[in-house]
Amino acid sequence: MGHSGRGAEPDKRRLRREILAVRNTLTADDVRESAAALAGHALGLPELARARTVAAYVSVGGEPGTLALLDALHARGVRVLLPVLLPDHDLDWGVYTGAGSLVRGRLGGKLPLLEPAGPCLGPDAVTAADAVLLPGLAVDGRGLRLGRGGGSYDRVLARLERAGARAALVVLLYDPEIVERVPAEPHDRPVHAVVTPSGTRRFTRDFR
Repeated sequence: MGHSGRGAEPDKRRLRREILAVRNTLTADDVRESAAALAGHALGLPELARARTVAAYVSVGGEPGTLALLDALHARGVRVLLPVLLPDHDLDWGVYTGAGSLVRGRLGGKLPLLEPAGPCLGPDAVTAADAVLLPGLAVDGRGLRLGRGGGSYDRVLARLERAGARAALVVLLYDPEIVERVPAEPHDRPVHAVVTPSGTRRFTRDFR
């Protein structure tokens, strides 16, 4: 993909800073309004419309809001898995059973992460998902996603690949976060679709 790992990382850090600076200007109302639009578009995406199990996440701060989508999926009878952060930054998973089933994350951090209160199912539970909603900061025309850099979802994606799982990978973003080019490294995997408050975009080429 042109970049060596060393060359891409400073560019990734710079793009992360720029996007986070914009997100930090958003109000709670901004996030709430865009979350309703995001949920509406995401629910119409074929990959989610036919999914029985969806691995998702609880948005924090200025991230595109996911709670409206989680509730809509749950109401539809979809089994929704949510991550539980482990000390080594890997992710375990639990089932979402409604807004009252969330508790403050066991591991402290800068942002209070909400996690499922029920039993943990193990890191491999994600391999049963028909679709995986990925947090991100940007995606480009090739479907390459810029993550936050913590590495948790790199492990999830590697786990899916090892298991031969065929989950649809969907990233939720704001409209300006679809960019011309995300600095890429050889291990980066494209997503299948992006959902923003104004609509969805699918990357139709089969990357498998």
